[in-house]
Amino acid sequence: MGVELKVLECGNCEELKLGVHGTALALSVLCGAYNAAAWLMRRQTHLGVNTVLYSALTIWEIQHVRHHWRALTLAKRHALRKRSEPAGVEVVEDAEKPAA
Repeated sequence: MGVELKVLECGNCEELKLGVHGTALALSVLCGAYNAAAWLMRRQTHLGVNTVLYSALTIWEIQHVRHHWRALTLAKRHALRKRSEPAGVEVVEDAEKPAA
């Protein structure tokens, strides 16, 4: 495919990605809590299954939120570092070590 979407690259639109996954996390917690409460009252199999699935989704979304939070923090730290450098000075990142 020839289409490149900047939003799919790590470090771009991290606020948006964090918001989307944060919303999904909140919904999965809410739905899981509802299904758990309903299962405790009615003991219907599908409610127990839903509780387990929403719990797994909650764990999955926590990982996504952590990832995007970390990427956002690193991007902000990198931007602050660039702003604090004097003009004309380049910072070499990931420089290769000379062969021994």
